[in-house]
Amino acid sequence: MNFLTPLTALTAAAITIPLLVLLYFLKLKRREQVVSTTFLWKRAVQDLQVNAPFQRLRRNILLLLQLLALLAVLLALAGPILALSTGAGKRHVILIDRSASMNATDGDPEGRQTRSRLAEAKRRAKQTVDSLRDRSLFSLTDRPDQAMVVAFDETAVVVCSFTEDKQKLKLAIDSIEPTDRTSSLTQAVSVARAFAQAPGEETNNRSAEALPRLILFSDGRISDINDVVAGDGEFIYHVIGHSSHNVAVTAMQARRSYENPLQVQVFATVSNYDSKQVTTDIAVSINGDVVAVRAVTLPPWSRETDRPGQQSVDLILEVDRGGVVEVRQLHADLLASDDAAWSVLAPPKELSVLLVSQGNRVLESALRACPVARLAVQTPAAFEEGLTGEEGGDVTAADVIVLDGVTPDRLARGNYLVFGNAPPALDVTPVGTLENQFVVDWRQQHAVLRYVDLANLFVAEAPKVVFPRDAQILAEFNEGPAMGVIRRQGSTFLLVGFDPLQSNWPFEPGFIIFCYNALAFLGAQSGQAQEAQLTVGDPMVAQGQEAGARATVWGPHGLRQEVTADQAGTLRLPATARAGVYRLEVLDRPDRFFAVNLLDRQESHIEPLPSVQLTGRVVEAQQSLVQKANVPVWPGLILLALLLVVVEWIVYNAKMRI
Repeated sequence: MNFLTPLTALTAAAITIPLLVLLYFLKLKRREQVVSTTFLWKRAVQDLQVNAPFQRLRRNILLLLQLLALLAVLLALAGPILALSTGAGKRHVILIDRSASMNATDGDPEGRQTRSRLAEAKRRAKQTVDSLRDRSLFSLTDRPDQAMVVAFDETAVVVCSFTEDKQKLKLAIDSIEPTDRTSSLTQAVSVARAFAQAPGEETNNRSAEALPRLILFSDGRISDINDVVAGDGEFIYHVIGHSSHNVAVTAMQARRSYENPLQVQVFATVSNYDSKQVTTDIAVSINGDVVAVRAVTLPPWSRETDRPGQQSVDLILEVDRGGVVEVRQLHADLLASDDAAWSVLAPPKELSVLLVSQGNRVLESALRACPVARLAVQTPAAFEEGLTGEEGGDVTAADVIVLDGVTPDRLARGNYLVFGNAPPALDVTPVGTLENQFVVDWRQQHAVLRYVDLANLFVAEAPKVVFPRDAQILAEFNEGPAMGVIRRQGSTFLLVGFDPLQSNWPFEPGFIIFCYNALAFLGAQSGQAQEAQLTVGDPMVAQGQEAGARATVWGPHGLRQEVTADQAGTLRLPATARAGVYRLEVLDRPDRFFAVNLLDRQESHIEPLPSVQLTGRVVEAQQSLVQKANVPVWPGLILLALLLVVVEWIVYNAKMRI
């Protein structure tokens, strides 16, 4: 048997036991009274013997019962535990999944109350902590169990390193906050093993010992679970949750028509992950005002195809203002994070474009083929004159400025499409000349290159350059970058690193499509909207602020965070944790909104898995309750003390009646 708080009990015993015994040494103060005979007062005469030392302690059943009751209370105060195992302590890594699916509200295994899966995982994890074996008070070789706590979603966070302090472990478990991110276990396991192998005080130099036991609390919906390698008996899985009832918005987009800016097309996909057919309403709202409601019937989850039942919603609305578009399904289910999706809609605006060129009929014709409100053409000299003002004069009136082989030393803040040599402000370093180049790779999913085929693009001659490290490369030649996006001081530059007239591109249909996409990307009505469409976990970035400007980010679930712009005028929230609408509040500037959506089929499919497939082995979920390595004895001691007090009371009353 071990004791958790022996010093506390010894201190209390040193104070209470002597006081109890001392009470029996106190002399009774009596008043003298003359009587005719002592025959009827034999017991009173016998009672006078208490004045003799130790007389009262002889055969005193009341004192014995009181001492026994006090000893039982003192032993309970010492925190006795019965160790069911002995020997060297083991190490455990408690892995708690806090991804989006763990926010489902079917955590209570008996279904009697609403509890999230994460709350249930934390409750069971604390039970595991209670089950760890403690240090033996009377053994010099016996060592307690140790544990560490790792919370994970798409990244892993060590909330408590290896320790035997159970209270510290429980506080660390309670501190784990939910997120709406996806779930990935590989990093969490790697971090845990790295801590287990690192020698130091926290591990008691146990680096040479076997790997710790991994205890996973999750619903099993982990994207990379198949990549985790574990030995026999090393991995324990506790499944959380018991239902698959969930309807989710798994895709959503709202965008203005390029030809008619007042027209907004809203597209969404709604998925049913339950085993039963579901009928629900889909509400579309703008800035909180419902503008349309559609009823849809969703087929059940298909076991044959392993896919959810889906329906698409496609609406065309007339919207003459900017704001936040929300698509929400109204069916009550277990997971709220994927019931809605949002999109930031910029105010309607037709593009004005300024072409700065010595005369390029091909490029001018391609730009005029795009549905812009106004296309102005300037010579490089006239463009330089327009930059004389502090803010760039009338140049800033253009939404997009196209530079055709023009490299001015000074540029106003704006959105630029640059062909050929790059202006000095872009930090692009020329290192030579390229000849006879083909595009070997390009980002087909980027908004600029969507539906643009560069497979047949041939460039006879182009400058060989090195892009800055922060550039986003969109296309590459055999020997260097061909196209990229660079952001500087609140300006966005789409750089095409060659002259189209030195290539066959103007004769390809993709050239017109590229110009169309580039203007839409750089234009005010789509450029900011693209930056504002995020998925959970993406950083929130706002360009074009003053260096050192302070801002406040307001987000879902009561988020409030202060951020400061860097020297380049960029405000950045490193990573978003919850789905919803975020508002960026900057002094003396209009508020900006960011839409952060879940849109993840893996997390929306919340059906718990009874087993997980690791690399080379299947681990079944633990069905039995956690077996405790220590059994507390204090409840029995408290009960014994109460019984002794009752017996002492009965004996006392019996003697008083005699």
